[in-house]
Formats: sequence, structure tokens, C-alpha cells
Amino acid sequence: MFKIAVDANGGDYGVDTTVLGSMMAVKKFKDLEIILYGDEAKIKPLLTDSTRITVVHTENTISMGEHDPVKAIRTQKDASLCLAMKACKNGEADACVTSGPTQCVVVGAHLLVRRLPQMERVALCPFVPNMDGHPRLLLDVGANVELKKEHLGSLAMFASVVAEEILKVKEPKVGLLNIGSEPGKGREIEKEAYEYLQNLNQIHFYGNVEPTEMMNCPCDVVVTDGFSGNICLKSIEGTGKAISTMLTEEIKSSLGGKIGYLFMRKNLKRFKKRMSTKEVGGAMLFGLSKIVVKAHGNSDPLAFFHAIRLARELVEADIINKVVAKLPQEEA
Repeated sequence: MFKIAVDANGGDYGVDTTVLGSMMAVKKFKDLEIILYGDEAKIKPLLTDSTRITVVHTENTISMGEHDPVKAIRTQKDASLCLAMKACKNGEADACVTSGPTQCVVVGAHLLVRRLPQMERVALCPFVPNMDGHPRLLLDVGANVELKKEHLGSLAMFASVVAEEILKVKEPKVGLLNIGSEPGKGREIEKEAYEYLQNLNQIHFYGNVEPTEMMNCPCDVVVTDGFSGNICLKSIEGTGKAISTMLTEEIKSSLGGKIGYLFMRKNLKRFKKRMSTKEVGGAMLFGLSKIVVKAHGNSDPLAFFHAIRLARELVEADIINKVVAKLPQEEA
């Protein structure tokens, strides 16, 4: 059995999303148990199927608008996010899933779950939809505004293992997000990182990747700092929503469009599914000693289900131990 600790109170919609998503998960996976950390009075009316689901009561929730993440994690020890992470750290659960505020999740990961000794930084890594139907890994997308070349190298190694085990890619290619494809482009950090990654034997370095290539990416993993990665990810998400809206408007604008829609409904549904971030789960926090998956703050039940699915897959693949085996070991 795989056991997942869920921050039931977290996210924009709280238990309305997390409870329904959890029930979908245990129905799909017969080897899954879920512990919901949240307000029992709100959870119970929604929990129509409690099969392999237990509830640990707490009314305390870390606000999505929290301005002091460090203080919040240190003072709100009985908050649903903190309790779920502690359960993961203490071995009461195999993984933690939350849609709580990003910076609080990152701080909580540092203070409660803790990094692997070989990793100096953690990074948020989502699975980004791609034109060929196979998602790519993009990191960091928000945990660190700045990263050194060595940090990018260790994160690239971590991501390569995940690409091999979860995406089933043999010898995954690693790219460096940059403003141009040629060597020597970008800021000093990109120039240094290019040379460092090129000489890192533990990965298969492709070279620079421009943002225009992200939806038809030549690599399986793309690394960058959290500032650039966050902008890139939100640009992709915004473009996908804009295209969907424009298609809908054009279809509704004429009789011919409405008639054409009747013949293209299946095609449009497939297009929407290929572009949907809900289908690929949440963002994993790379660099930790345990599995933590961050779902989007405005996740609906389906998106939260996929975040739980991803956490289960990562646990089943024994990702942490496989990463540790490939990372350079600390000297005694």
C-alpha cells in the first residue's frame, strides 16, 4: 500500500477540491491510502466514500495570501500543510500533496521535510504539456530566484532520473533555457552554466533551448532559475488559455462555425486535453528527502487527482533512492 498525506484545507477551494480529488484517487488506485489533514466538519459531508481515507482534524489553514512564509511555518505548527509534511517526514506517509501557497510549501519543505544532503537547493518542477503528447520537465519555476551553475547541475541530474523513471525516456536530454540557441548567449550565469553542464558526465546535455521551443521541445528536461522558469511557465499557461478562448469565440461568431463545431467536437476535446495542465499532475519539489507534490492553487478535483496520481507514481518508482544512487556522494 502507498500512503499519501493530503493538505485538505489548502488551495483556493480547500476541501471542495481536495476531498473529491482524493476520492477519485482511491477509486482509481486500489493500492492507495490517503490521510486528509483538514477541518473534519467540512470534510465529512463531502466524504461520501471513506474507503482507505482517514481524516486528521485541524481547522488551521495557511492563507493563500500569506506574506511571511517562514513565520507561518514556524508558528502555525498545527496547520494542515505543516501536519501533512510532518507525516511525510516522520514516515507516517510516503508522500505529501498540497495546493497551498507556493512559498509556504517551499519553506515548509526546507524546514519540515528537509533536503537531501547532496542537494544545496530545492526546485519546483512541473510536467509541461508538449505537442508530441509527451510532457517535459521544466525547473526551477519558482523556488529560487537565482541559482548557481552547480545548483543547475545537481537539479539536472535529479530531473534526469525522474525523466527516465516516470516519462520512460532513455538517456534524457537536458537543455538550458536561454535567449538564443548558440553557445555564448545570455547572462554570465547562462554562459557559465552552459560550460558546466556540457562537461557534466552524469547528464546528456543538449545545449540552449529558447522559450519559443518549449511547446515543441527538443529536450526532455529544461533547467533555469526560478524567476525565468516561472515567467516561461506562466507564458505557456496564458497562451494555452488565450488560444482556447479565441477558438471558442471564432466558433460562436458565425453559423458556419457552429455547424463546423458539430463535426469537430472530438478533435477540439483532444486539443484541449493535450494543452491542459490538469492532466499532467502538479509540480514536484526536487531535492527533498521525501516526495512532495505541489498542485496548482486553483486546482479543480481532476487536477488534484492527477497531483495525487503523480505522487503515487513517484513513490512507486522509488525516485528518491534512485536519485541518491546517481548523485555524487558526500565525502566522509
